[in-house]
Amino acid sequence: MKLSRKALKSYLESARFRACIRISLVLLFIVFAEFVVHGQTEFMDCQNANVGPNSVVVGHNNEKHVYSAKTHPIIFIGGHPRSGTTLLRSMLDAHSSVRCGEETRILPNILQMKSMFDNDVEKPRLIQAGITDDIITSAFSAFFIETIAQHGEPPKVLCNKDPLLLTQGYYISKQMFPRSRWIFMVRDGRAVVHSILSRKITITGYSNDDPEQALRRWNAAVEAMNAQCDRIGSKRCMKVRYEDLVLHPRLTMEQILEFLELSWEEDVLHHEDFINKDGERGIRVSVRERSSDQVIKPINLNALTEWVGSFSSDILRQMSSLAPMLTQLGYDPTKNPPKYGDPDPEVLENTRYLARHSSEWTKKTKKLLKDMEKVV
Repeated sequence: MKLSRKALKSYLESARFRACIRISLVLLFIVFAEFVVHGQTEFMDCQNANVGPNSVVVGHNNEKHVYSAKTHPIIFIGGHPRSGTTLLRSMLDAHSSVRCGEETRILPNILQMKSMFDNDVEKPRLIQAGITDDIITSAFSAFFIETIAQHGEPPKVLCNKDPLLLTQGYYISKQMFPRSRWIFMVRDGRAVVHSILSRKITITGYSNDDPEQALRRWNAAVEAMNAQCDRIGSKRCMKVRYEDLVLHPRLTMEQILEFLELSWEEDVLHHEDFINKDGERGIRVSVRERSSDQVIKPINLNALTEWVGSFSSDILRQMSSLAPMLTQLGYDPTKNPPKYGDPDPEVLENTRYLARHSSEWTKKTKKLLKDMEKVV
């Protein structure tokens, strides 16, 4: 049958055609993810074949490392942007058993497809296509484990820092990675919003010139993440305050490593020594992540209270109602400036050292940022 141009154009613009395209994309994603896993079976031992999606990474000396989504104790670092997730992942990257690496950026985008699969229109179509929830979850797991495992050198323990994955943390921890551990980084929302606005950081739904709206957005996002962490449970999701990590890095990292069942290593307190270094212990940093210019320095107090004096008196009066999660997370919305605690002597000395050598560190920062650029 020969179609006229008008009829063809009408069909291409129809809801039916768009639905066919969406279904096709879904099926392509699932087929690709399954292919990634099953295409590597020649590397897998028989004992690993029945434990769910796997990824095989070939390291030095041609040694093969097999990571299973169902059995690997992968670490996920979550939290609101500008809450210290990059600092924590850099400190964990300094541990000889862990590799986090840069944000993948693609995993949160892939996971957003789940909401499309679950809606009232798409769900019946998938059922009729024979695509079950188990198939979709297996496909997500395959894509995730392959992306995270192949992201860098093969470590003993994989780690991921795509902070917004925590918004669906319970699904990931329950259905995809049942042995995963989660760190929920929490920071004073006033400091978070000030950082976003002052650095002109683009986050969907945020206005860079409306602090009142930004505080409400922060509150809603953190409330949702906090609920996810509570649902995962305290045995597998640990809440860590950014302020505690900065003021008391040794004690806080001891608690974190104990929670993750990792041995203590002094290197986690000196992550800056490994930034941009070659080899298995080197810490890769993305120049596109807005915290990179900060984590290349030793832990210091400079960013802790930069927000003080940045909000109008009207917003300060409304702070309790604009961001009620401040109180729930242990912050006093009426304190301005706040009292987070006294820093450890080492942190105080780091801060003074950076002040004494500010020009030297300005030059060093520019060089390190330039070295971070990756050439394809």
